[in-house]
Amino acid sequence: MLPLRLEGVHFSAGGNTLLGVIDAAFETGSRTVILGPNGAGKSLLLRICHGLIAPSSGRVVWAGTGRQAMVFQRPVMLRRSALRNITYALSLAGVPGVQRDARAMEALERVGLAGVARRAARVLSGGEQQRLALARAWALAPQVLFLDEPTANLDPGATRQIEAVIDEFDAAGTKIIMTTHSLGQARRMGDEVMFIHHGQVAERAPVKQFFEAPASEEARSFIKGEMPW
Repeated sequence: MLPLRLEGVHFSAGGNTLLGVIDAAFETGSRTVILGPNGAGKSLLLRICHGLIAPSSGRVVWAGTGRQAMVFQRPVMLRRSALRNITYALSLAGVPGVQRDARAMEALERVGLAGVARRAARVLSGGEQQRLALARAWALAPQVLFLDEPTANLDPGATRQIEAVIDEFDAAGTKIIMTTHSLGQARRMGDEVMFIHHGQVAERAPVKQFFEAPASEEARSFIKGEMPW
């Protein structure tokens, strides 16, 4: 599927420009963290990449066909068990019925939720629901996984669990593109940082370079905590 290319992508609504003209490419291998303050346009950019929102102008170009998935900050849980949340997603993906339960259980085991397979998804804790969303993505075996601030509402313990699952996706060869406003998470999870400010890519660099020698004034202010989150 990769590289994924953004060619002159721009988005506006209600007369306001929410994303300026963005030209960028996402290659295989390295984990890309899209970092920036609240309201910078990170989530919007991710949704445009995923195909949920069409840009006002420009285009999103994939190199080939394949499977992608997205996990949101607040995952949508269907009114059914954890297991059936996954088998339903597999049915939509065209996976034969005889394979769905086994694949769903394997995914639940991957994220440590096999014990709650029959429990209603909506009564799970926030961290468990997020792991279930990741299990749902895992079962689809995506080549690219978009993550929109997947730990923003979680405590440190749940955050560590989610990051461990993301590491497993990465180890399995899935391209990770995730948003965060957390400097610590960007350091831990990223290979490269794309820093977004006011709907523009203010800087893009390997994670070590970004934090030790940011090239843009906006990035320097954000790292110092001088920019609103």
